[in-house]
Amino acid sequence: MKKFFVLLCTTALLLGCQPAPKVSEFAVHYEQPRTLKPFTLEDQHGAPVTTEQLKGQWSLLFLGYTHCPDICPMTLAKLTNIAEQLKPYQNVSVWFVAVDPQRDTQEKRKQYIDYFNPDFVAASAPHNVLFPFVRDIGLIYAINNSDQPEYYVDHSASIALVNPQAQLAAIFKPEFKAGEVPVINESQLIEDFKVIVPGQ
Repeated sequence: MKKFFVLLCTTALLLGCQPAPKVSEFAVHYEQPRTLKPFTLEDQHGAPVTTEQLKGQWSLLFLGYTHCPDICPMTLAKLTNIAEQLKPYQNVSVWFVAVDPQRDTQEKRKQYIDYFNPDFVAASAPHNVLFPFVRDIGLIYAINNSDQPEYYVDHSASIALVNPQAQLAAIFKPEFKAGEVPVINESQLIEDFKVIVPGQ
């Protein structure tokens, strides 16, 4: 058995076969992508967005809210750069999923996303629609004390990657450093993306 294994390995090397590249510790790659359940959200123009809008291209989905003091603006700025850097390699759609529908009206979402990139989708919906969708893409959020004038929304700082068949393909996780806001690493996400997604 040992001789057979050595022969197999030697043959693989001679043929130029190498193990498939792996993603970093900051990415969870689902080799068997999960098909998303049907959904209907509303974008920043008041138009419905459904599973169909995710088909035909790769998409990066990020949760947030327009009153977010740090993670959301920092991550959206990074996603703007990432989308630009990936453009020669693969055109990517970016969705900002607003999880504070009480304050994040259509007009507010449009004003907010236009500051970063008007081509991004800024979608939301009532919680009974929003929460199941967010859970389906492997993320989570929670709102406490929403009866107060000012309140915070706890939400995932990770980014979901959806493939052109509207299936969850991966989740990119943020870096956690002492004393710093947890946000994604741009260059690492791009490297992991290129491992998961075939180039043009």
